[in-house]
Amino acid sequence: MTEIPEHLLKRAQAARDKAAGSSDASASEGGDRIPDALLDRTKASGAGAAVVAAAPAGGVPVGAGPGGHTQRLLTVVKSGSIQEAKAAPVDKVHTWPHLLAVEFVAALALTAFLFVFSWVVNAPLLQAADFNNTPNPSKAPWYFLGLQELLTMFHPMIAGVTLPGMGLVALILAPYLDRNASNKPEDRKFMTSMMTMFLIFWAVLTIIGSFFRGPGFNFTFPWRDGIFFEL
Repeated sequence: MTEIPEHLLKRAQAARDKAAGSSDASASEGGDRIPDALLDRTKASGAGAAVVAAAPAGGVPVGAGPGGHTQRLLTVVKSGSIQEAKAAPVDKVHTWPHLLAVEFVAALALTAFLFVFSWVVNAPLLQAADFNNTPNPSKAPWYFLGLQELLTMFHPMIAGVTLPGMGLVALILAPYLDRNASNKPEDRKFMTSMMTMFLIFWAVLTIIGSFFRGPGFNFTFPWRDGIFFEL
């Protein structure tokens, strides 16, 4: 229980002494008897019985505590408990306008960069395809080279359907496997490891198909036989 400070105890004692002195003065002047004029006035207003019932018996003021004390100290409230507590900062912002405004500006900047880049850099098309003269090696676009590389290692059913399907299903189920709501990478080790393995696996297949496959899609070294790849 909190200890009551000394100055509050002295103030309460002074109030009790003052109340006791006032009660003694009232008793010495008029005793315990209520003046007839006051009784007649209250009876005329219709509340005489209630006032008489509530009248003090020993000169103690109405509503006083035990022993005639009119002031009681309930508790001492610490100053720190009544101070306004500020909420901890939350690492969240509203989607509009904060997030969407930044994304809109980023989209405009990227569009401007692509426009200038396509204007400055010439990207001519290759000659018309000749079905009588198939290029060797015949490679898919770079974003499909990882899949073409898988076809050289496994059966088409496994390389073209099973493995890509398992990867897509794993990515779809990833939010249900890791329910951590934190946005910090150190708190999402499972998701970070899973996505890193997926990206490294697909990047390695794409690099091998782009730079380490020569005529006949055979394995070769680019520093020895050259690069058989065109964007």
